[in-house]
Amino acid sequence: MSSAFNDESGPQPPRLLKTSVEIIATLRQLQQNHDPLIIQFKDRGQRFQSYLVEIDKDRARVALDEVIPNDGERFLKQGETFNVEAFREGVRVAWTCDHDVQLGELDGAPCYWAPLPNEVIYHQRRSAFRAQLKQSDLVKVVLNGDKLREPLLGHMLDISATGCKLRFAGNLSQQLSNGQVHERLSIHLPFGNMTCAVELRHVQYEDKVDMTFVGTRFHRMNGLEQRQVERFVYQLQREARRTESDGPF
Repeated sequence: MSSAFNDESGPQPPRLLKTSVEIIATLRQLQQNHDPLIIQFKDRGQRFQSYLVEIDKDRARVALDEVIPNDGERFLKQGETFNVEAFREGVRVAWTCDHDVQLGELDGAPCYWAPLPNEVIYHQRRSAFRAQLKQSDLVKVVLNGDKLREPLLGHMLDISATGCKLRFAGNLSQQLSNGQVHERLSIHLPFGNMTCAVELRHVQYEDKVDMTFVGTRFHRMNGLEQRQVERFVYQLQREARRTESDGPF
């Protein structure tokens, strides 16, 4: 199979999160996974490390753990502006704090309370995680649109947040071609059906198995469709990790 199928979901441009719901959900991931925060004060070359230990949604603030090396705490107490950067599964999360932080306490341990950021940079810098489906669990799909004489029935082989790979019986290379946008790809997900438009990126017929393989990118998805896809990808990712952890080694 051509490796061209693997390059359809490269790094995405940075997104600027501005709503408190998006910001809190993103920061909650850093907190729950205990991802280290890289802190750098304005006009200072040294970098420090801390952790996000609490999110106080009601008071719009977050709690930072002790800063390492600890001489960084002096800059915090002086009210110096600092940038925060963290990484979660290939995504860079970053924001700036230009307000004073307050020394406080959380569960009996000292912490620093900082305002909940108004904006957070969310930058997916590597290809989206691509979840492979087991042969026994392939998802049924129906491809349809104005360019097709009749709907095409097939199966989905893998999926990421940005696209999926499909398989159809027979030689469809005369009907399907790179760059086409088809208005309706119906996907029978375990928790319900969804329909979205797709752009065909790679079409390849394999005569040995008499099947056409199609790499697609989701086209102009709305928020609901995106959440459905992300939910399914996360479900497959979690299942893959569980299977790995159950292995003999």
